[in-house]
Amino acid sequence: MRPNHNVVWSRCLEIIKDNIPQTSFKTWFEPIIPKKIENNILTIQVPSLFFYEYLEEQFIDLLGKTLKKVMGDKAKLEYNVVMDTTHVNNKPTTINVPTNNKTDLRNRPVSLPANKERPTIRNPFVIPGIKKLNVDPQLNSAYSFENFVEGACNRLAKSAGSAVADNPGKTAFNPLFIYGNSGLGKTHLGQAIGIEIKKNKPEKTVLYVNANKFETQYSEATRNNNRNDFLNFYQMIDVLIIDDIHELAGKTGTQNIFFHIFNHLHQSGKQLILTSDKAPVELTGLEDRLLSRFKWGLSAELTMPDFDTRVEILKKKIYNDGITMPDDVIFYIANNVVNNIRELEGALVSLLAHATLNKEEITFDTAKSVVDKLVKKERKEISVDYISKKVCEYYGLEMEVLQSRSRKREIVQARQIAMFFSKSLTNSSLATIGAKIGKKDHATVLHACKTINNLIETDRELKHQIKEIETQLKF
Repeated sequence: MRPNHNVVWSRCLEIIKDNIPQTSFKTWFEPIIPKKIENNILTIQVPSLFFYEYLEEQFIDLLGKTLKKVMGDKAKLEYNVVMDTTHVNNKPTTINVPTNNKTDLRNRPVSLPANKERPTIRNPFVIPGIKKLNVDPQLNSAYSFENFVEGACNRLAKSAGSAVADNPGKTAFNPLFIYGNSGLGKTHLGQAIGIEIKKNKPEKTVLYVNANKFETQYSEATRNNNRNDFLNFYQMIDVLIIDDIHELAGKTGTQNIFFHIFNHLHQSGKQLILTSDKAPVELTGLEDRLLSRFKWGLSAELTMPDFDTRVEILKKKIYNDGITMPDDVIFYIANNVVNNIRELEGALVSLLAHATLNKEEITFDTAKSVVDKLVKKERKEISVDYISKKVCEYYGLEMEVLQSRSRKREIVQARQIAMFFSKSLTNSSLATIGAKIGKKDHATVLHACKTINNLIETDRELKHQIKEIETQLKF
C-alpha cells in the first residue's frame, strides 16, 4: 500500500519543528504543500524559486535525514516550484526540480522575461529612459535610526529592521511587515531601514513609495499603455518599501500588478518592507494570494509608547532642535499626550511656537495651557488606591507588595511615598490611609510623611522621583 503524502509530510514536520527555531519553521516549512509519493520520491510544492534555493542551502541536510528517518534509506525528495512570469496576463507555471539536480537548475532558461536586456526603462518617479543607478530612493533623512527611540512598544520591529538593514533580502524577515495604528512610527522605521541600507550598501537600489502613489502611477501607466515599463521599473528595485499597503484594498488591478512585482523581487532575493494599519490576518479587501505572501516573513507590531518612551522621544526631539526645557514640562506633555508619537511631537511644536510668538519663557503653566487645548482631558479621581497604583507602576512593583510585611528598603520606601501623597492629595484620614496601605496605624503614616519630607530636603534623586510621580498623579 502506497504511503499517504500528507501523513508522511506531517511526520517530517514534527521532527523538523523540534530542530529549528519557530520563526524559521513558520517561514520556510509551513508554506510547503506535499503533492504526492511515487517510487519512494516525495514531491513537495514550494512557493518560489528563491524559496527552493534557500531550502537547499540552509536545510538540505535536515530534510534529507528527516525524510530517510520517516520513509527509509531509499527516500528521495522532489520539488514543484511555482514560477510566475513577468507578464501579468500569463498564469503561473510549475517546474519539477529533483534534489540531485541543483546545478542544472541554474543553467536552464526558466521563465526569463523576453525583454530582460532592455537598456532603458520608464521611471515613474522622474522621466522616461532613466537608468537604474539614478533612481531617487524617496527617503527623508530625518527618519533615520539615530532619530528613532526604541522602547518596549517597538523593540521587535526595530531589531528586525536592523537585521534587514545589515543583510537585505538574506534574512527570514522577507517581507518585513510592520503594522500598528496611525502615528506610531511605521513610516519612520521603514525609511530608517532604507537609509541605513543606502549608507552601508550604496550599490543597492532602494525605493520608498506610499501605496496611494503606487496606485496613481499604475493608473497613469495603464492610461498611457506603459504597464510593461511600470512593471520592469519596480522589478529592478533591490529594496522596495511600500507604506500603507492597506490602501490597495479593493483595487484589483493594482493588487494584480503588485502580486507579480512581489513574486519577482522575492524570488530574486530582493527585500520587501511593507507597513499597514492592521496585521495581515485582519486586512480586508486584499486578495488571499497577497495576504498569504505577507505572512511569509515577519509581522511586527508597533504599539502605543509607554510613559518612559514618550519622555525619551520628547528629549530626543528637544536635543535635536537645540533647545532646553524644564523636566516638569516634559513630564506633563508625556503624561497627557498618550495616543501616538505624531500627536506628542505636535504638542511640543505647538508649545514652542506659542512661546516664540508670544516671546514667553517655557514654563509649566505655559505648557499646561497649550497642552490642555490640544488634548481632551478626563478628570482623574485621586484616591488612596489610585495613588498606590501609580507609585507601584513608577517603581515597577506589584500592588500586593504594599500590603505585605516585607521590610525590603525599596518596598518600605514605596509604601511611605504612597502614604505621603495620600495625605497631601486626598481628604482621607491618617487611619484610613494606614488601613489601605499595609494595614498600618495612623502613627506609622505620620512617621512615613515626616521621613519623606526629610529625604526630599537631603536626597536629590528621591526629590526628582517625587516630582515625577506628582506630575503623573496631578495631571
